Order: sequence, then C-alpha cells, then structure tokens
Amino acid sequence: MNVLYSGMALFLLLTLVAGLWRVLRGPTPADRMLAAQLFGTTAVASLLLLAQAFGKPHLRDVALVFALLAAVTAVAFVRRTWTVWDDDDAGD
Repeated sequence: MNVLYSGMALFLLLTLVAGLWRVLRGPTPADRMLAAQLFGTTAVASLLLLAQAFGKPHLRDVALVFALLAAVTAVAFVRRTWTVWDDDDAGD
C-alpha cells in the first residue's frame, strides 16, 4: 500500500511541471496565481499521501498549514488586484 501512496504522490509532483510552465508563461497574472494555487493544493495532497504512507501524523499538520497559507495568498491576491468601479467611472 505504501507503494501506491508514494506513486500517487510522485504523480502529483509531476503535475507541478504543468503548473510551473503556466507560472512562467502566463499570459495573465490571474493565470499565474491559479498555477500558484495548484502548487499549494498539490503540496497539501502530497503531504497527506506521504503522511498516510509512512505513518507520520505530523505531516498532516504541515499540510494544514500549507492549506491555510494557500487560502491567505489567494485572498491577498484578489484584494490587491480586484478593482471596484464607482458609478462615476462607469460612464467614462
């Protein structure tokens, strides 16, 4: 069973290559941020699989911290890039 968990974790790490390509190539900042979110999600999933495979429960805590950090970075990105149009600007 450990081989199955390790194989799935390796597959998830290989998907990061696609995400890295998207981070480097863009085309928009939103695409880059979504790829960075992919990194966070993949890290959490990989850590959970490795925690189960090797019987290391403390890796679940690290995965939880990564999940919280991924959520915070997504909110920070949206707050920084989201623009609210006023009624005065809508007519221009």
